[in-house]
Amino acid sequence: MQTKDVHYSDYLQLDKILNAQTLESDLLGAHAHDEMLFVIIHQAYELWFKQILFEVDSVAAIMSQQVINDNSPDLQTIVHRLNRVATILKVAVHQIDIMETMTPMDFLDFRDFLRPASGFQSWQFKIVEAKLGLQFPERFGQEYYISQLRPEHVALIKDVEKKPSLLDLVDEWLGRMPFFDLKESWENYRPLFPVTEGKHPFWSDYSIVYANSLVEGEKGNKAHFEKMFFETEKSPGRRLSAAACRSALFIMLYRGYPMLQLPFQLLNNLLEIDEQLSTWRYRHVNMVTRMIGVRTGTGGSSGRDYLKGALDKHYIFKEIAGLTGYLIERRRLPQLSKEVEEKLGF
Repeated sequence: MQTKDVHYSDYLQLDKILNAQTLESDLLGAHAHDEMLFVIIHQAYELWFKQILFEVDSVAAIMSQQVINDNSPDLQTIVHRLNRVATILKVAVHQIDIMETMTPMDFLDFRDFLRPASGFQSWQFKIVEAKLGLQFPERFGQEYYISQLRPEHVALIKDVEKKPSLLDLVDEWLGRMPFFDLKESWENYRPLFPVTEGKHPFWSDYSIVYANSLVEGEKGNKAHFEKMFFETEKSPGRRLSAAACRSALFIMLYRGYPMLQLPFQLLNNLLEIDEQLSTWRYRHVNMVTRMIGVRTGTGGSSGRDYLKGALDKHYIFKEIAGLTGYLIERRRLPQLSKEVEEKLGF
């Protein structure tokens, strides 16, 4: 196949990129030096958000398959790309270090020229949150959220919210795992205690071992455990099924087995993504406090208070993170049957 010569600047369309920084302060005849930094930082954020969406879409396409082998190239690709998303978010956090080289007085030189523009109007970031799994009822400041976005961007986000999110796909993937469906693999499992009616022998044992591990102030956790892992239907607000929670907990408990290493990395990457998003919001709160104090944001929000509310509420994979409260020490783990151990090996 014949190809044409490709030039670096043409390939990257640098003429477009490098001429995309129009300073409002210059247009108004009041040049503010640090506005260039402000524009470039936010343009870089939007490019990273585009890359995150590209990666999340590719992961969602793979996870939409009815069957995913837990030791397959597909799962390796998912883990790799989720790790890339987490790494991009780390870079996004560190970009705040560059932003903070701008002082409050530097910002005031051009801040009023930006009204009513606001970083809150980043529709790409809202789509990132929605595709990961943040639903509208879970958003902080819902009325402000709708009022500050253009109608076409609200429509884009609402369309995304109607489709399965990454969290929904993870729930389905975990719920399909056949750990406890293969009865022949558990025939030689030796229960530690009399089996509770209606429970798999492993989970019957685990429920008792977990309950016995609780100290005086934790006894109420037993009821939460039963609801989390054996509720027949999802209660309001719950995103992961009981079956999905059992699979995720089993992966965390026995992650040392080869077949569970990639699933564990997948879950861990989701928690890392949530942590980096939270860190980014936290750093943003502190930066805004440093820059404008208690003043109203350029978009009309309460500034720091709004950002702090979003920080406290916008955790996407919190149910997966919460499963760590139901782990027990390795020395207390029920011994798996030889057949199960063989299936969890390569």
